[in-house]
Amino acid sequence: MLSEFVDTFGQHLLSQFGERVHKVAIDAGFTCPNRDGRRGRGGCTFCNNKSFQPEARMPTIVDQVRAGMACVVRRTGARKVLAYFQTYTNTYAPLNTLATCYEQALSVPGVVGLSVGTRPDCLSDPIVGLLASYRDRGYTVWIELGLQSSFDDTLLRVNRGHGFAEYREAIALIGRYQLPVCTHLIIGLPGEGRRHALETLARVLSLGVAGLKVHPLHVVRGSRLAHDWRKGELTPISFEDYIAIVTDLIERTPRHVVFHRLTGTARAALLLAPEWCSGKWRVLNAITSELARRGTSQGVFALAGVL
Repeated sequence: MLSEFVDTFGQHLLSQFGERVHKVAIDAGFTCPNRDGRRGRGGCTFCNNKSFQPEARMPTIVDQVRAGMACVVRRTGARKVLAYFQTYTNTYAPLNTLATCYEQALSVPGVVGLSVGTRPDCLSDPIVGLLASYRDRGYTVWIELGLQSSFDDTLLRVNRGHGFAEYREAIALIGRYQLPVCTHLIIGLPGEGRRHALETLARVLSLGVAGLKVHPLHVVRGSRLAHDWRKGELTPISFEDYIAIVTDLIERTPRHVVFHRLTGTARAALLLAPEWCSGKWRVLNAITSELARRGTSQGVFALAGVL
């Protein structure tokens, strides 16, 4: 099992609560500053949020949580969940709007906390203070920061609308409130290879982080990368290269950092390439096999600072 080699988020929550806890994804209707013109237009070149939206959008946050919980109960039997504000930028709204959305999710029995997906340039003292107030009320609270790469030229190339400096500032702000951060990283971005992935990991770890989400770049319909792929100007990362690089990252990540995700998928109707991103278990099983083959596990090279 992967958890024999890696500290996974599922095992982390099981240890924390003494029972299985799952995440329920929510679309609260937010947008993004590099879509509405504040930072740019068109969004990230790899982005089509339909690739991770729930299949059916419910009319209210409460209804979405209830429907998600019913699905979790049917699939796993788990009766506690984190409300995962996933779609677009979930701190990009007036403070009272954010508070209303978060409170609606927390009002559902069985919701034990929040996981809030956002960008480094969409946080402020009042917003982080609001999230910390839920922690102070006894809820589990995670801030999920989309970074993707620590290289400013890459971030510019994919139209992120921010640089690594904003990430550094966000980490410092969140640190003052002592909230855990899960940083999102993409392997295989245009112009990047193994060296970039390892250097990004080292930079993120040096600033302090409690969790990581890692997934391969995949090309989905409706994204600007889809045009590059169709023109033959983009070659997605291979399955073998991804397994090798993500295993390298695991070996260099200290044990106190929890892996929330080690791959990513898109629905078949949206996914263009690579084909192997259509399912997670082949990827997770290959990562497990590679760690076993190497005779290593999470953190074996962390103290040595091996790149």
